[in-house]
Amino acid sequence: MTKTIGCGDWRWQALRWHHFFLLWTTIHGQTRYSIPEELKQGSVVGNLAKDLGLGLSEIFDRKLRVASEAGKQYLSVDAGKGELVVDDRIDREALCGQSTSCVLPLQAVLENPLSLHQIQVEIKDINDNSPNFYTKDLSLRIPETAAVGTRFTLESAEDSDVGINSVKSYVLTKNECFSLKMKEVEDGKSVPELVLEKPLDREKKAVHQLLLTAVDGGNPVMSGTSEITVTVLDANDNFPVFEKNVYKVSVRENTVKDTFIIKIVANDADEGPNAEIKFSFSSRTPESVSSAFEINSITGEIFLKGALDYETTPSYKIEISAKDNGQPETESHCRLQIDVVDVNDNVPEIILTSIPQPVREDAPSGTVVALLNARDADSGNNSKVTLLLPKGSPFALKPSFSKNYALVTSGALDRETVSDYNIEITATDSGSPPLSSKKIIPVSITDVNDNPPVFSQRSYNVYLKENGVPGSILYSVSASDVDFGENAKISYSILDSKVQDVSVSSYVYINSDNGSIYSMHSFDYEKLKVFEIQVQAKDQGSPSLSSNATVHVFILDQNDNAPAVIYPSSAALGSLAHQRMPRSAKMGHLVTKVTAVDADSGHNAWISYRLTEATDASLFTVNQYTGEVRTKRAVLEQDDSSQRLLIEIKDDGEPVQSATVTVSILLEDGLHEPILDLRHKVSEPSKKTGRMALYLIMSLASVSVLSLLTFVILAVKCMRNSRGSGSCCCARHSECDDYKNPNRNLQIQLNTDGPIKYVEVLGGDMLSQSQSFRSCMSPMSEYSDFTLIKPSSTTDFKEVISVLDASLPDSTWTFESQQVSR
Repeated sequence: MTKTIGCGDWRWQALRWHHFFLLWTTIHGQTRYSIPEELKQGSVVGNLAKDLGLGLSEIFDRKLRVASEAGKQYLSVDAGKGELVVDDRIDREALCGQSTSCVLPLQAVLENPLSLHQIQVEIKDINDNSPNFYTKDLSLRIPETAAVGTRFTLESAEDSDVGINSVKSYVLTKNECFSLKMKEVEDGKSVPELVLEKPLDREKKAVHQLLLTAVDGGNPVMSGTSEITVTVLDANDNFPVFEKNVYKVSVRENTVKDTFIIKIVANDADEGPNAEIKFSFSSRTPESVSSAFEINSITGEIFLKGALDYETTPSYKIEISAKDNGQPETESHCRLQIDVVDVNDNVPEIILTSIPQPVREDAPSGTVVALLNARDADSGNNSKVTLLLPKGSPFALKPSFSKNYALVTSGALDRETVSDYNIEITATDSGSPPLSSKKIIPVSITDVNDNPPVFSQRSYNVYLKENGVPGSILYSVSASDVDFGENAKISYSILDSKVQDVSVSSYVYINSDNGSIYSMHSFDYEKLKVFEIQVQAKDQGSPSLSSNATVHVFILDQNDNAPAVIYPSSAALGSLAHQRMPRSAKMGHLVTKVTAVDADSGHNAWISYRLTEATDASLFTVNQYTGEVRTKRAVLEQDDSSQRLLIEIKDDGEPVQSATVTVSILLEDGLHEPILDLRHKVSEPSKKTGRMALYLIMSLASVSVLSLLTFVILAVKCMRNSRGSGSCCCARHSECDDYKNPNRNLQIQLNTDGPIKYVEVLGGDMLSQSQSFRSCMSPMSEYSDFTLIKPSSTTDFKEVISVLDASLPDSTWTFESQQVSR
């Protein structure tokens, strides 16, 4: 039955529609909420009634409700409280996919009277998805002839989350042959690449098992893994080579099936089967690509297989593999980017009305870079164009007149961070669906000298062996300047400073171009052990900038000094050292003591003594460390009266340096040891006591005379040197070679070890080797022989010994000293 509406009914309905549209035109401003995804059902989003200015009674009377524009009712209104609550599970990935912004549009409807409010609920992403590899087990076949540095593109992990919750980094298990590098691709993404760091050897290891881990930036962190099996092959000489590493092509979304898209071309320099190439999509190709496109394995031609949808997939990034038929086969990859073009009559167009000019990096905000015009051949809303710059760009668009704009700077520029900008401007019309186009404007940033040179290190330590060749390179400092052109050209110089009161420039000089430091002469560790150089790096900018670095030079000791025999002294009394010894001497009798010093330091100055030749090796022994010559046994009647000893003195350096001294010993009857006589003649107390007192008095007198003579001789020598050189003797460390460090503590030590009596006058400070002035008195002579010993200068002490010997009675000792280098 058909219901007929009367004329009155029509008028009544027309009146109702009239009031409806009058109310509909009054739409209040937008209300916006922000919630995370995956909230539990019943969770409160916000107090909608309060935000709309409604009382609790109006909620029921006006029948407040919400209507979703997404096709599914995710939210509803609690009629009792007026709160907007979650009605169903909200999955941001299902609702908005990979879009960084996800907004759920709602409409709040009120009746009696009818009004409409727009509501936007922003759905924020949470880290509820872990990175995932399409291929969990990836196999790579790499020939062992692959060059070090070869890169193999790996599959990128996908994460349904966005922003910080998406994939942030990749980690490869530690191994000796491969490392992981990231490769920047278009659209700002990075793909992992396996880099060969060490030549492969199939005979040593044919299979490498690696684990690639993708980690997102969420909290808590989530990750995904892919196992990589690398099989090492005995591959042929050449890989297939693509004409391009990246192919790009655009296809309209209304293109019909079986349409030719593009032809991939690759060549192999080999011959025969090794040059026959088969094309295919990579094994990691997702289903969405293989269902839309197909490739001819022989020709490399790609055809459209399925329907394209710009709104679903605006771009395809396909990895294409080319394998030859060699044994074993080799494989190469290239990337194909297929951009799907949205179908529309006309797209907005951006026209440059001026050529972009270079901009100084210190240009103030508002500096005009270029002028441009935006237009669209369509009409109405389709011709209304909106221009948009990328977020974070230090540029802005300033409207001029009509559809003209000025591209100006809007933030600080830094050429060292970004030297060239490709400013991508997007023009979008207001059509349905809207169309857009992009224009890239290249802008160069010119350099300003705003960065000083920076040394690779603030301080350098250089270790240099002494006795080096003058003019040899000590070290090369390096500084870099991130500026450009003249502002980045660096010259090096050495700042003036003093080393032992001498300018450092007399020791070293520097190459101003490359920072290499050279020695001016050979260094002697015994004179100079360490010094420092202040190096300055200055750029050529205006005004120029500079920075300094310190180079610490440490001189390393070399074994360039042989041991010097200072006791007995060969310069004093001839070629041999004659010593008289009683035949009544027992085992352990101290015959003499050889003393030597080495001007080197450390191990190079460690001295040892060894008896190399002897008339009777069973009679004498030499202490390895003290140089004391003692009897190994008692003297026998059949022993020769004349004994000759050759003693070798060696240091511990490399190579070994040595010296020798020859001692001649005369065995005589009737000689007595004073100390032994005191021990044997206990029965004559008065006579022995007097003799002992006499010996003690003589010893003390000898010590006093020795000290007095030592000081007198030193004073005379200082006065002579002062007259000859015109400088103060022993006054300055750098001007006196005979006596160093006069401000030292003197110590006199009496040693009565065995029959040899000797007094040591010791002196030293913390900055030099200790010096010893030793007086040796032999009981085998009527007179005491005095020898002054100075370890740091053998020649000086020979002179002192000569002076003493000239003022004393005939000595019973003569010496021979010979230096030998090994």
